[in-house]
Amino acid sequence: MKNAFGSFAKKESLHILRDKRTMLVVMLIPVILMVLFGFAISTEVNNINVAVVAGERTDGVRDAVERLSQNEYFTFKGYITPNNIDPWMRSGKVDAVAVFDSDFDKRIAQSAAGLPTKPVVQLIVDASNVNTAASATAYLQSVILGSASPQTMFETRMLFNPQMKSAYNFVPGIMGLIFILVCALMTSVSIVREKEMGTMEVLLVSPVSPSKIIFAKMIPYFAISCIVLITVLLLARYLLEIPMSGGIGGIFSLSLLYILLSLSLGLLVSTIATTQMAALLISAMVMMMPILMLSGMLFPIENLPKFFQVVSNIIPARWYIDAVRKMMIQGLPIAAVWKNYAILMGMTVAILGVSLKKFNDKLE
Repeated sequence: MKNAFGSFAKKESLHILRDKRTMLVVMLIPVILMVLFGFAISTEVNNINVAVVAGERTDGVRDAVERLSQNEYFTFKGYITPNNIDPWMRSGKVDAVAVFDSDFDKRIAQSAAGLPTKPVVQLIVDASNVNTAASATAYLQSVILGSASPQTMFETRMLFNPQMKSAYNFVPGIMGLIFILVCALMTSVSIVREKEMGTMEVLLVSPVSPSKIIFAKMIPYFAISCIVLITVLLLARYLLEIPMSGGIGGIFSLSLLYILLSLSLGLLVSTIATTQMAALLISAMVMMMPILMLSGMLFPIENLPKFFQVVSNIIPARWYIDAVRKMMIQGLPIAAVWKNYAILMGMTVAILGVSLKKFNDKLE
């Protein structure tokens, strides 16, 4: 009985060891999760781009700027004029602006002398990302207080999201995740299911070309995704009251391109996976986890080590989420996110071309 049990255990062990895919999943997934979660989940915010508006560059102002320049959390972008605050904030050149009055030093001296006068610094912060805005404000106040009077008053003005609603931050990220779920995952599983059931061969002997068959299978998911897109945009605008001041047409156009990209990813997965379980696993690990960790959906990309910041450039959701945030919340037109659009277009053409080629090669 013991020998039989041992034989069965040995047989099962050898079976698992010979299954390279299972071993790869079992051994690699824990490492990936530990590394991604360990580096991506961070409450710190790094590389906060800050500019300064100062009527006069007094000793107190220069001291504050020096402390900003030397602080690892900030990148000092220089002095600007009041007229440049809005365009610099909307274009993403800076995350925050510190505005010093021309009598800043005088008020510090008067406060030190016991007079009721208090120095005032106005902080203007991009609040389209709630987490970044809260951290940037706290860090800025602590740095400026180090070079000013303890009685310094801060007047904080949050741009683009004055009420600090978390929905402004998460809705673009959720959109980037939803279309991967609906398009990539469901499309890949659908095509692989046809292979498993043997019905794909029946379709391929029809007079319709393989490419047309694939596109025909993608059309229903494209239509469903369009309905989902309209529903999400209506909920975001009228239930969550997200402004979408950049224009609904631009957001819709960019989203349609992202949907096509997601469908292409699903087709690519279907050429790699041989079973529905494998398709689900690849979609979940290769696409879902990077979107959650490396796209900026939950955590700022600036928090990541340089290596993962570079890796995040190949995550399509990063460029989509960033562009949607700018158009929805900051009110930028689609022309202002042309770089994101061009990158997504290039990814779509490349992935669709590779997917169709791999699919035709397998048929041959």
